[in-house]
Amino acid sequence: MKLLYMGTAAAEGWPGLFCTCPICSHARANGGKNLRTRTQALLNGEILLDFPPDTYCHALSYGLDLSKVHTLLVTHSHMDHWFPTDLIHRHEHFGHGAEGVLDVYGDEAVEKAFYDHILIDRFKVHPIDDVVHFHQTHGGDIIHAGDWEITAVPADHDKREECLVYICQKGDKTIFYGHDTGTNLSDRAWELIGQHKFSLVSLDATMGLKTIGGYHMGLPDIEPFLQKMEGLGCIDDQTIRVINHFSHNGEMTQEQLEAWGKERGILAAYDGMEVEF
Repeated sequence: MKLLYMGTAAAEGWPGLFCTCPICSHARANGGKNLRTRTQALLNGEILLDFPPDTYCHALSYGLDLSKVHTLLVTHSHMDHWFPTDLIHRHEHFGHGAEGVLDVYGDEAVEKAFYDHILIDRFKVHPIDDVVHFHQTHGGDIIHAGDWEITAVPADHDKREECLVYICQKGDKTIFYGHDTGTNLSDRAWELIGQHKFSLVSLDATMGLKTIGGYHMGLPDIEPFLQKMEGLGCIDDQTIRVINHFSHNGEMTQEQLEAWGKERGILAAYDGMEVEF
């Protein structure tokens, strides 16, 4: 099983488009792992996690044929995770030979954004009902996609919508993909998490050494979160632990994030990192 981290930045990207802060300046000067696109991952070549504006460049960078991906899990409607206009290109008028249907899962706000972008006058002559199906999804829903069983978990993020994180299980492999969320998960969320034993856990570390008490996590939140998972029997010393979704406002370079993680047995994701488990 493989998880490919195609983008690992928060909304601004890294360096930020118009930003001259020390962290962004460092990224421009040093390049490499310090350059980050908006967050997106591909699980075992089968499940796409989020659909940011950078999806097209991700497909080019990693040599992906996204026409063969049939499941897209969207965490929430913020533009760095959801840029639905590009899905029009699955219509035969724009792209040829896409296989079957792409099933898209997300909350009510994600669904509204989908239809707001697709049902505009210029696209009405190219309906995508036959190639993209949207499924409104709520916390606690179980999704079956081929051999995968996916659980939608309510997140601690934007209170204006029902943001979700996801548990994905196939055979004896299970991952928790926890972006975007703070630590203040509901009892229902912890109940859903507690029902699984995870091979890999990927956690939000947007704020670097800071913590903001919800919405996103910073490094001070990571170990307590993992300790709670350990207490529930969800993870053990065989579980791969990853931090991801970094903002320049966290004020840490990739080198600093890696050093922090190395001391704790935690991987700091970077664009193009592939984890096998």
